[in-house]
Amino acid sequence: MAETSDTRTPAQIEADIKRRREVLAETLDEIGVRVHPQTIIGDAKAKVVANVDRTVGRAYVQVNRVVSEVRAQFVDAEGGLRLERVVPVAVLAVGVVGLLTVGSRRRKG
Repeated sequence: MAETSDTRTPAQIEADIKRRREVLAETLDEIGVRVHPQTIIGDAKAKVVANVDRTVGRAYVQVNRVVSEVRAQFVDAEGGLRLERVVPVAVLAVGVVGLLTVGSRRRKG
């Protein structure tokens, strides 16, 4: 193995050692912060919040899409009601409510 000659002065070597110690100290401080329990808990909370936000956002988009599709069935392009579709649904809804009311009165009486 070939020897390499070091042409630095003792002062330069000491300065280099001091600089490397400072860099090492900074690195150790960073590692200490990263492995601190509060940092780990904070990172985990942030990931959970991000996942919940993403899930809620997707759900909102999906619900909005479904509502828009249903609305399109009962409203025309100008925003007016499509009575040929609204009236049968309204009659059906009144019928279901009526049946539920009659059924609940029979159980009570």
